[in-house]
Amino acid sequence: MNSVTQTLRPQLERARRAWRGSPLPGFMAWWGGELRALLPVRWQAFFSGGNVWCLLRHEDGQWHVLRSGEPQTTALWSDTLDAAEQQAMLNVAVAGVDRQDLRLALCLPHESVLRRYLLLPEAARDNLRQIGAFEMDRQTPFRVDQVYYDLRELPGSAPTGRMAAELIATPRAVVDTKLDHLRHAGIAMDAVDLYDGDKRLGVNLLPPEMERVHRNPRRRLNVALVGSAALLLLLCLGQWLHNRTDALATMQAQVDDMHADAQKVAELRKQLENSVNASGFLARRKTESVAVVDVLQDLTARIPDDTWLERFTVDSSGRVGMQGQSAKAASLIDVLQGSKLLTGANFQGVIQRDPATNKERFYMDAQLRSPGSAKPASSGSSAGAAR
Repeated sequence: MNSVTQTLRPQLERARRAWRGSPLPGFMAWWGGELRALLPVRWQAFFSGGNVWCLLRHEDGQWHVLRSGEPQTTALWSDTLDAAEQQAMLNVAVAGVDRQDLRLALCLPHESVLRRYLLLPEAARDNLRQIGAFEMDRQTPFRVDQVYYDLRELPGSAPTGRMAAELIATPRAVVDTKLDHLRHAGIAMDAVDLYDGDKRLGVNLLPPEMERVHRNPRRRLNVALVGSAALLLLLCLGQWLHNRTDALATMQAQVDDMHADAQKVAELRKQLENSVNASGFLARRKTESVAVVDVLQDLTARIPDDTWLERFTVDSSGRVGMQGQSAKAASLIDVLQGSKLLTGANFQGVIQRDPATNKERFYMDAQLRSPGSAKPASSGSSAGAAR
């Protein structure tokens, strides 16, 4: 086991514990069983998979082999057989088990191991093997280098912030003799464990560096299948994203067209409102303003015959400017005071006499009355010439 694997081992153990403690393993096992049941019988064995543990026990010079979960021994041979014969007997015991799924465990009798119950902090869950090494001198009469050991977490309740664990240790001399015999027979062990009924207890007293390394040819296939599934998933997500993008682009084009139409409608509405406002403005101005022709008619009826206008102006505010000549310009104020169209008549500047015409030249202004109070002079009134 290289340094990288040793460094990652606590993280891997933590992940394995989290996986085993979750409901996912049970669900996946049930789901896989249901799916296998749908396959033809010849294919079900191919897809069964999973590790198959075969347990070896040495007793009175005889080797007993049984499959985990099966109470009956499937093979029995003596220490006196040579390596080839022992391997043949083991092959008979594991017949029908795929070599990739086969796992061998040497199971020790309970009287050959020392077991101690411990209460540990929950933080020790990630480093149980190291904690076992620290506790070895206090809990057993052995040193760490004298025993094979393992520390397992026990199910059940424990005080808050604590966890229950069991330290299991056995002298190396007890195990090394059996391991050496099996190694000489060409049989490698995956674990050293204890019996728990017809199954293994679930610990491994072997140190990590002595565990057998399995090369799983299926791993490449599984990695390829996982990669293919991930690639297909990415392709599906990409296709979905592409379809959504196309749909969004189509909708955006439709929205742009509708926005352009809406802008045209808004422009037409604005033009219509401007036209309505303009027509309303003109109508209001017409109703609020006095017609110039009425003013001219009123002035023509009022100013005397010896008076004529040279200039007549009306600005947007209704201010009327009159410039002209009269024999008696001062009397024009009294004449215009009776007008119903003009008010505030007044001279601007000084009245001067024109030597050429011997008339008084004047400039005066007035203010148009509001239409409600201004009424044009009667058409039957006498008219004077306005020049």
